This record gives sequence, structure tokens and C-alpha cells, in this order.
Amino acid sequence: MKKLSLFVGMIVCTISIQAQWKPVGDKIKTQWAEQINPDKVLPEYPRPLIERNEWLNLNGLWEYAIVPRGRVEPAAFDGKILVPFAVESSLSGVQKEVGEASELWYKRDFTVPAQWKNRQVILHFGAVDWEADVFVNDILIGSHQGGYSPFSFNITPFLTGKTKHKLAVRVWDPIDGGDQPHGKQVKDPKGIWYTSVTGIWQTVWLEPVAENHITAVKPVADIDNGLLAVTVFTSGRNNDIIEVKLLDKGQVIAAAKGLWGKELRLQVETPSLWSPDHPYLYYMRISLISEGKTIDEVKSYTAFRKISVGRDANGRMRMQLNNKNLFHYGTLDQGWWPDGLYTAPTDEALVFDIRKTKEWGFNMIRKHVKVEPARWYYHCDKEGIMVWQDMPSGGNSPQWQMHQFFDGKEAVRAPESECDFRREWKEIIDLLHPNPCVVVWVPFNEAWGQFKSVEIAEWTKHYDPSRLVNPASGGNHYLEAGDILDIHHYPNPKITLTNPQKVNVLGEYGGIGLAVEGHLWQTDKNWGYIQFKNPQEVTDEYVKYAEQLKETIRHGYSAAVYTQTTDVEGEVNGLMTYDRKKIKINETDVRKANQSVISEGSN
Repeated sequence: MKKLSLFVGMIVCTISIQAQWKPVGDKIKTQWAEQINPDKVLPEYPRPLIERNEWLNLNGLWEYAIVPRGRVEPAAFDGKILVPFAVESSLSGVQKEVGEASELWYKRDFTVPAQWKNRQVILHFGAVDWEADVFVNDILIGSHQGGYSPFSFNITPFLTGKTKHKLAVRVWDPIDGGDQPHGKQVKDPKGIWYTSVTGIWQTVWLEPVAENHITAVKPVADIDNGLLAVTVFTSGRNNDIIEVKLLDKGQVIAAAKGLWGKELRLQVETPSLWSPDHPYLYYMRISLISEGKTIDEVKSYTAFRKISVGRDANGRMRMQLNNKNLFHYGTLDQGWWPDGLYTAPTDEALVFDIRKTKEWGFNMIRKHVKVEPARWYYHCDKEGIMVWQDMPSGGNSPQWQMHQFFDGKEAVRAPESECDFRREWKEIIDLLHPNPCVVVWVPFNEAWGQFKSVEIAEWTKHYDPSRLVNPASGGNHYLEAGDILDIHHYPNPKITLTNPQKVNVLGEYGGIGLAVEGHLWQTDKNWGYIQFKNPQEVTDEYVKYAEQLKETIRHGYSAAVYTQTTDVEGEVNGLMTYDRKKIKINETDVRKANQSVISEGSN
């Protein structure tokens, strides 16, 4: 009888939770929106590159309030919000604007598991846009600025004397009213500019650790010498020992020990190399040892792959993977969702776009002025697709020169704006450095807030010499900056400028539009660079452009990016609709064309 009562109670509790939340608004939604359980939102471990067995997911229903900026925590909250979906999104259950004159408050209670006693408790935020103040038991414990990088706090000192604890977060986001990195978010969305995203938009979670614990793992593979260099960072003492074990199919094949922060070298004879055709991953077990006792252990993974440049038989600069010419061919992927905006509804949804891109015969994705959750890059690593990673844009430039080398005046950012850019760009590189899928850094796009281009490109290359730097996708171009000259040309592929000392690429082209009734974000003002009436017309035009692209390859192009993976709000030039329910091309014909292009460009 007690079991029956407990079961009935669980059903009533579940129904009650679901009754407090539902998607709102009348916009289109993905199929995954229907699969969301507000009691188990994005339950997957959020950080696959440093994985521990114990953790506590804090996603779910929180209280929220929108109040004028500069106020203290409100006495009364407005209702419930489903974390980690931004307050402007349908899946948040709120769908309200905040704006730069207001701030967004979150609040919830949590209980630390009893088995975590005598351990340090770390509070993690995957991403909060843009400025966050975090309170535990009404104590301001820390702040963070930056909408795309993770941050964490040791909250152990603030958990004394209670079993249930209060967590509150205050968020302010100037959106496009400030010069901070914000990508394509604007207060007045239209055209290529989209709905603003404010607040928590990635997983919030707790994790128990030792007082001294592993905080970062940085592997760098050297395929030419069969070496893997691994640097591990910790939170504290210098005399604790790091042990790294490299596993292949569950068997330890190499190991090394040393102090934290020191480069440990592991020899691997004839390693299996990672590529889009063979996304081979090695797993790592990393231990922190103090006085002969393991006090922390994490699981991670890595791959052996090399990204470089070299000349082909005709003397043209080509991109190379593992010392072989490889044409990079991918889609411009903006990472937006009609129901979750910046946040995919489920992990299945997150991987769907990646798998579709590979099914269409592409080998690369350009992640456009956005950074994804860590699991997105994990899926790219596993599925085998290369990533060009943009820095989210912010600010404006005096002028934009697309098809000539820049001879004008660059933007001059305010000191705090420049500091915001540099800090967050470094945090993004630190976050993604271990992911083998990331092969190119793109600090600027189409002169949006572009400043000190040569200096930023040189710093990026110095900070991570293992990848290529595309300093200015679509302009403004400098002869001496970076590894790549990147031209944009719509709608058809065309060479308008080259640099024989660099890799020449077509960073954007295409934009073939098709509005599919019943799958549109809005009823009017839908647009593509060119418009067609049915999937066959779109496919024919796509294949025609693929043939033109082959001609540009013969004259020097080493990569191309097609616009775009999906429709986004009023843009209808995706290969599939914004809700991911309709494919707008003949997939077989597109795959065949793409494979032919990659083959042509990889000689």
C-alpha cells in the first residue's frame, strides 16, 4: 500500500511540475519541443572533456522576475522559467523581452547530497548572457561578464549551517546597445539579425571535488613524431602529481607523470589519425595524486590530427589535414532554434544538424558568430566534422571593404570594449582548444567591430599555433594578417581577390531561398539572396554553383562555405526549414555534388 501511495505521489508531482510549464507563443517549433520533461531538462553530462562521475543538474523550473536595472532582489517574483532556455524563448515558458533598461532575476533552492560531505562544491554555469551576479544564501559570491564562455565558483564556504540552500542570479544584457560580443542578437530583429537572448542559456550544475582538483586539460598531438603532449591544470598545490593514461579500445597504451602545469609527453607509435572519414578518438584517464593517494580523477579524450597549409602540384596554397590536401567544404551554421533560440531543445536535436551536414556530403561547419555548448563540439569530434569557429561579433566599423586589401581606418574600441573582446576570445580558445574538430579560428566577420586586425590575428596564432587563423572572413583584408584570405560572394561562387602567399577561401556564398509554407517563422518579409519555388529548383541551382565552385578551385580556392544549414527566423535560405521538419533539397544530388567538389579540391 505504501508503494502504491508513493507511486501515485510521484505521478501527481510530475503532473504538477508539467502544469507549471509549457512552451508559449505561436511560432513554429521543432519535434523535440514535445519531448521536453521539465524535471529532466538536458540531463546529459555538460562537459565531456573533463568528466567526473558525480554531479547534480540544476536545470529545471526556477523563479524569475524582470525589474528595472539597479534594484535589489525583488520581494515577489513573476513566475516560473525553465532553465536553461533564455527568457525570450518559447521553451522558457516566458517569452518576454528584458532590454538594457531592466535586469533579469532567477531564484531556486537546492540541497547538497549527503555523500558530498567534507568535499568542495563547485557551481558551474555553461553560459549566461551577458553580465551575471551570483548569490548563494543571499551572499554575492561572484560575477562574470561574457555570454559565451563557462564560469564556476567554489560555493563551499557559503553552505554552512543549512540543508536547503538558496541560489539567485542577477543578469543584465545590453544586447546590441553595447559593444560587447553579442553575435546576431538585436533589440529589433529583422533580416540577418535575430531575437535577443538574455540570461542563462546553458546547463547549470553542481560538482563535488577535492580541495585541490583538476580544472583544465590541454592535449596537443604531434602526428609527425607520434607524440601527445598533455598539460593539466589544477586549483591549488604545486607538489601534487598528475598522472595521464592514454587508452585505445580500453587498453592503456601510454602513460606519464609530472607536476600540474607541466607538459607531459606520451609516445604513440603509428597512431590512428582523426579525420572526417575516420573520426578516431583516444580516451584519457587523468589522476591527481597527493602523498600517494588519488584525490581526483577525470575522464577525457583526444585525437591525433594535424591542420596545416602546403602547396599543391601547381604551387597553390592548400589547406591540409594530416599532411594531405583536403578541401574544406561546409555550411554556415548559425545554431539558432525557433523554440529555444540559442539553446537546442534536447541533445538529440543538438546532434541532428551535425549528422545532417555530414549526410549531405560536407566535411566542415563554420560556426557563425556564436559559440555552442561543449556537447556540440563533442558531437563534432565523435561524428567527424571539422569546425571553423567564429568569435561572436560586437560593435561597428567605419567602413567595410570586401574585394580589396584594406586601406581605410579600422574601428577604435573603447578600452572596456576591447578588454571584453580579448578576455572572451581567450576564454573561447581555452574552452575549445582540446576539441580536435576545431581547425580554424575566425576572430572577425565582415568588419563587424573589427579592430587591430593584425595584432589580434598574430596573438591568436601565437596563443594556439596548432590551428589556422582566418583573420577577417569577408573583409577587411590585410596582406600580413593570418593564414587565410577569405572572400564572401553571393549568390554564386566567384574569385574577386587572391593572395598567393596565403590560403584563399570562399567564406560565404549561396543563399538559395525557398519559403516552405507551414514552416515559416513569420508570414511576410521572408528572404533569401535568390528565391525559388520548389526543392528541385533549389537543387538544380545548388548543383550549378557546385560546378562553378570547381572552376574557382582550379584558380586557387581551398575551401568554401555555403549559406546555410537551416532557415533562421526571416531568412529562408537554409537547406532545411527552421523547425528542421522539411529538407529543401534533393539530398542524393547534393551529396553527390559535394563529394565531387571535395574530391576536385583535395588533389
